[in-house]
Amino acid sequence: MKKTCDVRILDAGDVVSLRDMLSLFGRAFGEPAIYAERQPDDPYLRNLLASNTFIAVAAVAAGKVIGGLAAYVLHKFEQARSELYIYDLAVEERHRRQGVATAMISELQNLAAARGIYVILVQADHGDEPAIALYTKLGVREDVLHFDIAPLQRAP
Repeated sequence: MKKTCDVRILDAGDVVSLRDMLSLFGRAFGEPAIYAERQPDDPYLRNLLASNTFIAVAAVAAGKVIGGLAAYVLHKFEQARSELYIYDLAVEERHRRQGVATAMISELQNLAAARGIYVILVQADHGDEPAIALYTKLGVREDVLHFDIAPLQRAP
């Protein structure tokens, strides 16, 4: 596979790239308002990028973010180990099927190995065949149910 982009882990100095990733996620998921209207301020994003529990991976081509991956480190309680959860992953439509997502996941795998992380987890929605095909190629499928539970309302 020929190299179509540069892939790297973002750090605290990459707030602009993280904002570009947020815009990409909004376009890719058809939810631009969710990812753009209430973005945190720069200090918040710098702290997030500097933390050891959040990881952002960007794929850049011709100076533009064409792919992004956001993941969280989950420190386990039953054993002294960590897992890595891919929360969001998207590639600009015209750059799909060129190995960009695979390259970002490979970068994440290298980071996970360096940190001694036990496993990387990701979920895909039913019907999202491209994501299911990608993750099937890279890992072992588990069929699980996912539930969203709303927090209780606080008393005024």
